[in-house]
Amino acid sequence: MRIITLNVNGIRSASRRGLFPFLARQNADVVCLQETRALEHQLEGHECSLPGYLNHFYAAQRPGYAGVAVLSRREPDRVLRGFKVDEFDREGRYLELQFDKLSVISLYLPSGSAGPARQASKFRFLEAFMPHLRRLRRLRREYILCGDWNIAHKAIDLKNWKSNQKNSGFLPEERAWMDQLLGPERYIDAFRSLVPDPDHYTWWSNRGQAWAKNVGWRIDYQILSPGLAGTPQRAHIHKEPRFSDHAPLIMDYRL
Repeated sequence: MRIITLNVNGIRSASRRGLFPFLARQNADVVCLQETRALEHQLEGHECSLPGYLNHFYAAQRPGYAGVAVLSRREPDRVLRGFKVDEFDREGRYLELQFDKLSVISLYLPSGSAGPARQASKFRFLEAFMPHLRRLRRLRREYILCGDWNIAHKAIDLKNWKSNQKNSGFLPEERAWMDQLLGPERYIDAFRSLVPDPDHYTWWSNRGQAWAKNVGWRIDYQILSPGLAGTPQRAHIHKEPRFSDHAPLIMDYRL
């Protein structure tokens, strides 16, 4: 099973850059997209679909903001939009597709980089989302949570970690939350289960030739429930051509 996740930073913009012909060549089973920034009727006249795939969208109520999507080859048994926290469900941040006993989720955590108010929102999300993740573990299902988590977990996950310890995305509280997720809660970072090496990033600032110099952050993940340990077979971050300021994370699983 191949799953791709990508923050598109505007699905129409990514489409103009050739995203969908690229996706068509990848033969993925599921594609998770974040920060779509569009309502479905706004996609008319844009190449934002794949032949042979079903499109599922969850847009933010605020125009041109956030939003997630999942493209799937197979008809899901059930589609869940939101995780029952109104502040974040209004922003279109969680879309779950259920296939038999497996759920694939497209997830977009808030960014706190715009200022204290947005960082406070991000902390509220983290506080509300951990209980949801604990509830998922009690269900008789397995989960793959794909998306832009807007947190670099460890120093290995960003280039300039020393100078970013007071910046959103690498704050001690955020990293401690990831420690809890990938430690006591027993969720699994699929990419890191295969690739222990440094210098693998999924997002680069548009400033200072960050992409050309590979001064990036790894903030896009595929996170697995504990029962999927050992299923990742291959991991690849597709750096070029570029479709947004993020790179697609492509994972193959033996499921």
